[in-house]
Amino acid sequence: MDFTLKKINSYTPSKGPLLLVIADGVGLYRGEADGYPGNAFELAKPANLLRLIEQERLSTRIKAHGTAVGMPSDEDQGNSEVGHNAIGAGRVFAQGARLVEQALATGRLFEDAGWQKIIDNALSNKAPVHFIGLLSDGNVHSNIAHLCALIGACDKAGIEQVYVHCLLDGRDVPPLSALRYVGELEDFLWTLRVSALKNNQQRRYYIASGGGRMVTTMDRYEADWSIVERGYHAHVLGDGPLFADAVSAIKALRLESRVDDQYLPHWVVHDPQDAKQPVGPIKDGHSVVFFNFRGDRAIEISRAFTEPDFKAFKRRSFPKAVYAGMMEYDGDLHIPPLYLVEPPAIDRTVSEYLARNGVSQYAISETQKFGHVTYFWNGNNSAKFDPALEEWVEIPSDKIAFDRAPEMKAREIADTLEQALRSGRYRFLRVNFANGDMVGHTGSLPAAIRAVQAVDAAVGRLLSVIDELGGTLVLTADHGNCEQMIAVEKSTGKPVAGPGGTYKPLTSHTLNPVAFVVHGAHSTAFELNRDIPEPGLGNIAATLLLLLGYEKPGDYLDPLLKMK
Repeated sequence: MDFTLKKINSYTPSKGPLLLVIADGVGLYRGEADGYPGNAFELAKPANLLRLIEQERLSTRIKAHGTAVGMPSDEDQGNSEVGHNAIGAGRVFAQGARLVEQALATGRLFEDAGWQKIIDNALSNKAPVHFIGLLSDGNVHSNIAHLCALIGACDKAGIEQVYVHCLLDGRDVPPLSALRYVGELEDFLWTLRVSALKNNQQRRYYIASGGGRMVTTMDRYEADWSIVERGYHAHVLGDGPLFADAVSAIKALRLESRVDDQYLPHWVVHDPQDAKQPVGPIKDGHSVVFFNFRGDRAIEISRAFTEPDFKAFKRRSFPKAVYAGMMEYDGDLHIPPLYLVEPPAIDRTVSEYLARNGVSQYAISETQKFGHVTYFWNGNNSAKFDPALEEWVEIPSDKIAFDRAPEMKAREIADTLEQALRSGRYRFLRVNFANGDMVGHTGSLPAAIRAVQAVDAAVGRLLSVIDELGGTLVLTADHGNCEQMIAVEKSTGKPVAGPGGTYKPLTSHTLNPVAFVVHGAHSTAFELNRDIPEPGLGNIAATLLLLLGYEKPGDYLDPLLKMK
């Protein structure tokens, strides 16, 4: 394959470095009603970010959600995974939710080898099928509709036992919405049990265990393996406080812990006939499906179920189960080996083009977003294209609630990045500041304001360095979050009231556009490209190539700038 990039003869790029700053989770929102009180970005008064967005000539808004990032519809939020895929690939690929929906709608999922192995194993061993994953319709990591379709297929195949180990969301959906989704699932399972009895069949279909996503099972980037360990032993051994059902568990633990769904402690449902025994532990010969389609928070639990020489924590049991992911979560390391839906085949990312053309690169973030500027940026692959030309730096995240330390590692990232810029070794550098997203998810408006201020201070420092070096800084975001920390009524745009004169917090990503700004001495050679009908994240890669003096590959989306 030819990776040769054609140089633009009429333009000489700046000799200084090109720096892409991704202010994760910082969208742009004014609010339909006057005086919206939940915009952490505006309330933070970030002088450096506002100066870039409001005063730079090459400043615009671009789309970071829905079809612009490969999601099924424009009602679907963007997220960091699909956002970085689109930025890095220069094109838009059908993403997890859309791929799964297509596979379910056509029936292809049930015909492929992954699903057949799950079902054949369960039937031949007269064993249960277990489903583990995030229980909501947030459509960022999973969708309850996909889960119900899979359980329905188990019923049609004659599987007598199905157990669901549900992880509570409260992050991509309202913070206290778990009972809605658990109730929907319980009703569905009850319907299947009753229907089977009418046909003289047995169906032992129950919720077996669960817990909040931020403390149970769904860790990422090896930030805290104890989260995975806790969930693994709850699912496999039934290790945890026992309750009669999921609803009872959630209600009791809410009163006890006083936290949102995403932080709710883990729990286990006991057997209807024996209150001392878990209803559905995972044992030898069972089939297990992790039904999340998004990869970052699925890799570690998949490793725990599939790696014989696993060492991240001591597994008190390692059942010989047939384990499948909804998708292949790491295309380079092939995690897990068995999966139900083929992931998008993202090739020829902008970093691969640059590496093949001898352009040195540098990527940095803290643990929480390190994989986004590396793995997702590279098209869901964890390997460098040319180790001699690429350096990746991970700043370890603190193991503390993000609203308690909203500055996170912004200062440390800026320190390290400044050294890399001044070294003169790198032509193109990219950085992700995780604050706006990770703190935005907590629902704490004061903390989100501090998070934005921390990012603003870091960007201010980097701007000074870029100007000193005669380089170019590009600012954008992968999706919105912290700009809308309070829920609003869809019809009026007015804030939704909460208890005691407060407002209802919004912890999810948003449907808002994000900024795209180019700052630098050589920016005078360009103007905004107004010919793109709906500019989005996928247009950024070609823009970066343009700033580096290269024409875009033929199938890349058009750049957001054009030569004057």
